[in-house]
Amino acid sequence: MKKYVFSILLVCLFGVCYVFRYQLYQIYRDIFNPETYEVSLGSVNPYYREQDFQYVKRVTSFTPTKKEDLLSIYYTIINAGKDTFHFYCPKSYESCVQDVIDLANDQVTLSHINNFVHPFNGFKHIETEYDQYGKITLRIDHVYTDSMIEEIVKKKDEIEQEIWNVSMSTQDKIQAAHNYIINHTQYDQDRSDSNIIQYQSDTAYGALLEQKALCGGYTDSMALFLEDLGLKNYKISSENHVWNAVELNHAWYHLDLTWDDPITTDGQDILEYNFFLITTSELKEIEDQEHIFKPEIYQELAG
Repeated sequence: MKKYVFSILLVCLFGVCYVFRYQLYQIYRDIFNPETYEVSLGSVNPYYREQDFQYVKRVTSFTPTKKEDLLSIYYTIINAGKDTFHFYCPKSYESCVQDVIDLANDQVTLSHINNFVHPFNGFKHIETEYDQYGKITLRIDHVYTDSMIEEIVKKKDEIEQEIWNVSMSTQDKIQAAHNYIINHTQYDQDRSDSNIIQYQSDTAYGALLEQKALCGGYTDSMALFLEDLGLKNYKISSENHVWNAVELNHAWYHLDLTWDDPITTDGQDILEYNFFLITTSELKEIEDQEHIFKPEIYQELAG
């Protein structure tokens, strides 16, 4: 009889806990307050950029107080090459979870944030999980696998040995990389026009190892060489296009290999310099629709 009564009481207790689970968690949170737990970035991978930009900056605190903080938190996590990461919304930031939901559903903004990290840390897909208690979990699926990176780095290092020497200036080396990529890569028109996917042309693997590229492949490839030159750089994108931005001698320039490798009707390979290290003023003079970017995001090039 005692065991029977105890079982009933136990069932009732579980029932009460289930019904009042939210209130009980609030009590737990008030006492133990997980938002005050010290969340640290921990280890970073070799492609972590020790760089801040006007739009996003590295953070050491993962307790956001406003929407802008969320942008930099996402940047810091992606920049570190994390696969998963947890942080908490504080109670004092009442709209935090809703702002996280809005950001998670805003693929355009997430894509812009992705442009500021090393290509090897860029994501193919990012999933944001959240609960009513303010715990946020990011799960990141990267574009480049370890095996792809190994092959790309090997090829890139071979190219640098071939095209660079100690007597060259930094600008000469940028030009040599620009020329090599264009001379050894064809624009993947089948994929662009007909969605026929035969190559990984949206990546540096397609450009450097398969000799086929879309604008993403040209841009990622160039970014790898700019990284090895120690230059601050990122990808810059418009609605339908992406290209490189680089800081050289304390000034920022545009660099678009896709448009410097034009498609010709007779199939002839052409190398141009119309978009080689040009200023924003020079870019605007060209007056095309593919290079209209958001200056509030790419502020280094807003002038």
